[in-house]
Order: sequence, then structure tokens, then C-alpha cells
Amino acid sequence: MAYSEKVLDHYENPRNVGAFEKGDESVGTGMVGAPACGDVMKLQIKVGSDGVIQDAKFKTYGCGSAIASSSLVTEWVKGKTLDQALAIKNTAIAEELALPPVKIHCSILAEDAIKAAVLDYKNKHSS
Repeated sequence: MAYSEKVLDHYENPRNVGAFEKGDESVGTGMVGAPACGDVMKLQIKVGSDGVIQDAKFKTYGCGSAIASSSLVTEWVKGKTLDQALAIKNTAIAEELALPPVKIHCSILAEDAIKAAVLDYKNKHSS
């Protein structure tokens, strides 16, 4: 199976790897995994007081497609509102990276990680 140039680029030069400070109230964290293939994805968003995502970070244990999917979505969510981030679909991720059918689960993980991070942020700020 050959990876697309975009997958190779994000895998070899991943964007936004890392984590934000623990306890930062402006951060939402999503942790998702697929036990079947062993991929685990941690995605964090840092949200400004205006409700716009200012930054994003990820740590992913998995194949090149999982790392590329994580890297791509951290770029995509910056500058978006929480609702705009929730609208990102795995099909768009898979299309952008030209993922083969056997790697579609990686894009689903990335979508789930975004949703989990937004939900975590919203839960911290619901009162």
C-alpha cells in the first residue's frame, strides 16, 4: 500500500505535536483509541475568550495515516469556532489525505478526537 504525498508529508513533518499545560481552563482534550489496530490519538484545542480555537496540539500512537490525520486536523481547527470544528468530517480528512479504504478508520479517529476535545472544553465551561 502506497501512502499519498500528503500523508508522507504530515507523517515525516508532523505539525503541532505536543501538549498544553495540565489544568489550563482554556484547553479541551480528546482522547480516543481503536483497540483493533492499536491507534491512540490525543488531541487538544486551546480556545480564546471569543470562542475561537487559537491553537491545537496532538500526540498520536499509531500508523502513518493516524499521525497524518491528527496533524492535518490540528491545522484545520485553528481559527475555527467550536461549532465549525465539530463540522469537520472524517470524509473530508480522508479525501484531503487520499487515504485508502483500509485506513479510513484513522480519519474517523481524528473526527472523534475533535468532538471529544470540544465536548471536554464545553463541559469545563458549562455552569
